[in-house]
Amino acid sequence: MSQQRIPLWVNVGLIPLVNFLMAFAVSALLFYYIEINPLDAVQVMWQGAFGYAEGVGFTLYYATGFIFTGLAVAVAYHAGLFNIGGEGQAYVGGLGVGLVCLWLGDTLPLYLLLPLALLAGGLFGAAWAFVPAYLQAKRGSHIVITTIMFNFIASSLMAYLLVDVLKPASTMAPESAVFAEASWLPKIHAVLAAIGIDMPASPVNISLLWALLCALFVWGFLWYTRWGYQIRSVGANAHAASYAGISYSRVTIMAMAISGMLAGFFALNVIQGELHQIKLNYVEGFGFTGIAVALMGRNHPVGVILASLLFGFLYQGGAELSFEYGVDRNIVVVLQGLVILFSGALEHMFKPRLEALYIKLAGQKEAA
Repeated sequence: MSQQRIPLWVNVGLIPLVNFLMAFAVSALLFYYIEINPLDAVQVMWQGAFGYAEGVGFTLYYATGFIFTGLAVAVAYHAGLFNIGGEGQAYVGGLGVGLVCLWLGDTLPLYLLLPLALLAGGLFGAAWAFVPAYLQAKRGSHIVITTIMFNFIASSLMAYLLVDVLKPASTMAPESAVFAEASWLPKIHAVLAAIGIDMPASPVNISLLWALLCALFVWGFLWYTRWGYQIRSVGANAHAASYAGISYSRVTIMAMAISGMLAGFFALNVIQGELHQIKLNYVEGFGFTGIAVALMGRNHPVGVILASLLFGFLYQGGAELSFEYGVDRNIVVVLQGLVILFSGALEHMFKPRLEALYIKLAGQKEAA
């Protein structure tokens, strides 16, 4: 069976869809166990996530964060690297965004402040990813181990800064001062209201547009630039790429730096767009869920966007399900785990059969 004969829509669309449906089929058994009709549960989740404008806003807000962390994992994956450090990179990226907003929020207009916040968030995230990348490229340390450990280091560093450095004297909570209002990212509903479109208030903000631009950048960078070709070559076969003159060390550091930069942008959505201050543990597992998003999206920017919408649906729909039926909101974690199980660990359970079926049908069509 030739992999080249399998079109993109099968690998990026059909196979993830089948995995997703299998995850929900198993989830139905869980809902039966807790005495909830699975069809009613799906209806409640869908209504909560997409049934009204405010719910859509919350779904897109969650999806925005997943796009950043999912793209971060995807870029590293194309270089043959498994970046588990998105949580820490997003956390430290928030420090960069927060410092810009704290220091310059009341002196610079947003159109000047926003590029600086973007630069700071991206640079802080990239810098946090650089050290594990250097250790992998130059010292042979495994990227999975180092990025996991750097998550713990980031957590400890941020806890120290929020308790002993950035915390205002007037509060006991481990958080920074609230940013000047001029530095807050505009919400989508406020932007639409300015052009006469009425939309209920929700957390979704203009960082959603930046997330979509980042997805477009990743697509163009990986498939239409020399550096992207080098990243994909190293990921496909590092020894062959080295034989062709591509530097493994340079590609590793470049891919991880871009990955960390994308994870750092996560702070724009949450820190500058919603919380308006640096808080303890504000990433809340989005960095780890980004791994599932990338797996579900087959590490393709379009797939990552669609998978981010799925996980945004699970987050917002799960909250509605918890409110409607009084179940523990951690039911969402179980649903996520099932999606991860079928999209990752059991990915190849259906893939060979679906590919074989496609080749058979395609052959019959050609013969006819």
